[in-house]
Amino acid sequence: MPEPLVADALALAREAAAGGTRRAVLGLTGPPAAGKSTLARHLVAEVGRALGPGTAGYLPMDGFHLSNAQLERLGRLDRKGAPDTFDAHGYAALVRRLLTETDHPVYVPDYDRTLHEPVAARHVVEPHTLLVVTEGNYLASDDHPWAQLRGLFAELWYVEADDGVRERRLHRRQVSGGASEEAAREWVERSDRPNGELVKRFRANCTRVVRTGAVPGS
Repeated sequence: MPEPLVADALALAREAAAGGTRRAVLGLTGPPAAGKSTLARHLVAEVGRALGPGTAGYLPMDGFHLSNAQLERLGRLDRKGAPDTFDAHGYAALVRRLLTETDHPVYVPDYDRTLHEPVAARHVVEPHTLLVVTEGNYLASDDHPWAQLRGLFAELWYVEADDGVRERRLHRRQVSGGASEEAAREWVERSDRPNGELVKRFRANCTRVVRTGAVPGS
């Protein structure tokens, strides 16, 4: 018997196949380091295991980070991760493409934490993909263009963890990316913490709340 989160993701995939829409998009949102990408990858793997390779695909919003060159041009490198440091319209366009372009592969970018840059075409959504799991901080935002996407998601789940747990993860993330202990603490306080507080404002826009303990491997 699959765990409840996987069972619900499988149901979305099967409903898309049975209903003739051919594909559904499940959104996962929540503050930084709540466990969104861990859950997304778990759901993609389990749906693929149950329904066959490629039946679930992954779309990380972080693939739409603006490059460091663009952030430097805009004077926003020190606030990387804030809403205006993403190509939000590009992300929205790709969500729409994934719901309509089902006759050819669609390539999906990701973010590389070693390079600290977005990387094109790291993932692919195949023509037979039934469920795309997408995750990112601002998917429940009331601002344009994020708000217009809520009607495209079959469901939108809010993934949350205690702030202390998240900030320890965020600190480790910065250190593993090459920052000093002091620089990591400063980054979390200056950037990740305010971004997380912003995301919390949109919790009520989600269809479900998933606590981090329910996320395998979190």
